[in-house]
Amino acid sequence: MAGERVAVSDRFAGMSAPGLDPTFTALPYRSLGDAALGRARELGVTHADFRFERVRYQHLGVRDGVLQGASDHEDLGFAVRVIHRGAWGFAAGVVLTTDEAVRVAERAVAVAVVAAGMTTTPVEIAPEPVHDDVSWVSSYAVNPLDVPVAEKAAVLIDWTERLRTGAAVDHASADLQQVQENKYYADLAGTRTTQQRVRLQPGFEAMGAGADTVDSMASIAPPVGRGWEYVVGGAGSGSWDWDDEIEQVPELLAEKLKAPSIEADAYDLVIHPSNLWLTIHESIGHATELDRALGYEANYAGTSFATYDKLGTLQYGSPVMNVTGDRTVEHGLATIGYDDEGVQTQSWDIVRDGVLVGYQLDRAMAHMKPELSPGQPGGRSNGCAYADSPGHIPIQRMANVSLLPAPDGPSTEELIGRVERGIYIVGDKSWSIDMQRFNFQFTGQRFYKIADGELVGQVRDVAYQATTTDFWGSMEAVGGPDTWLLGGAFNCGKAQPGQVASVSHGCPTALFRGVNILNTTDEAGQ
Repeated sequence: MAGERVAVSDRFAGMSAPGLDPTFTALPYRSLGDAALGRARELGVTHADFRFERVRYQHLGVRDGVLQGASDHEDLGFAVRVIHRGAWGFAAGVVLTTDEAVRVAERAVAVAVVAAGMTTTPVEIAPEPVHDDVSWVSSYAVNPLDVPVAEKAAVLIDWTERLRTGAAVDHASADLQQVQENKYYADLAGTRTTQQRVRLQPGFEAMGAGADTVDSMASIAPPVGRGWEYVVGGAGSGSWDWDDEIEQVPELLAEKLKAPSIEADAYDLVIHPSNLWLTIHESIGHATELDRALGYEANYAGTSFATYDKLGTLQYGSPVMNVTGDRTVEHGLATIGYDDEGVQTQSWDIVRDGVLVGYQLDRAMAHMKPELSPGQPGGRSNGCAYADSPGHIPIQRMANVSLLPAPDGPSTEELIGRVERGIYIVGDKSWSIDMQRFNFQFTGQRFYKIADGELVGQVRDVAYQATTTDFWGSMEAVGGPDTWLLGGAFNCGKAQPGQVASVSHGCPTALFRGVNILNTTDEAGQ
């Protein structure tokens, strides 16, 4: 199979970047948008936008060399959102006719009329330059949905069969999630955007039993905004080194099953990006969403300790901590050209030298806090509005929130060399954090004990526990650019009704001093 992967990669050489899918551009979204916006204007709205979406999903699952299932799903429809009488109105439809587009616009206005009687503060949104008839396509070579299911299933089957050659592996599974998302947006101001992005999440897991435990070892490969080349592209294509990881995992699992249980205490930690991205997501990404900080998002997973009155003064972490929000980074899961309010996406500072200096916001939040966009009359959104389907209203969603490396920072090996007594953590697993994003604990895929600057074998039953500010305040050093990796999640949940978004988080390896370590087996017995 390795030889086949190298051969397959040849087909990517010299390929031009994909364009917009002609099966999407053939759909009547422009005429529907014109009809809906025209009717909204006639009804006297102060703002109206139209969003047409087609989102295609495919999932494959394999266990022990056998395909367990392959499913396809498509979400197709459109939505109209208005501001009328100082209130939001929203409606959606799936019948692709101009008559239905007009009816949906009328329903959105009717909703706003009802909502106006319950709205105490009139809704206003920050101004935004007009982007007239622009298009954007994410960076990938081969759309995975264009690859035959049999070809993809064969790759996953091969992965599980190779994993099961390891003596410690009793069972192995593999799966592949793929998404193609197309959106057309138009508003009364004249902005029109047509976009396409592709993302996928391949993965595998090996399971085994030791003398006194059952455990597993999963791939640490991140989900990405790439195409099929990420799976089979070979060297130089942006592919993950699946062959190397599949060769290593059985032995890593065997060592983990025999590893001693950790003694609970305070340890220095060196944390690999494959684990640290999730801590960033939960303790920084969600905490710096402005709707949470202002109390507008409270029912689903709470608000935030990083309240707005602390902007510019909250010591979020140590001086080596620099965090950005970024909806432009190549291959990021939250990367897009224009958000679901027609805002061109950007990159900005959230934490600078350890101090909270920014938030993630949409146009309504930007109008409420225009000082977040100095020099921009009325404020400006940083492009964080997103809806996961045509049936949902856009809400403020997370950007690619990333911890920056030190330009001349140390290698992972150098960071480990600075530790006399500690733990090196690789891969994410379970997590828990409170409603204010302040008290947390995280586990991982594998843990190595560090003694006098050297790795001395795996340990297990490890969870690290801290408050957000204590944890990031204990960060003594971040690695250099060579240690940086873009991790992320396909399944970030928010809002009621619930919406799901994909988001990436880049970070380097980092060194933390004196972090509390729990023994998870002991904790479970209490």
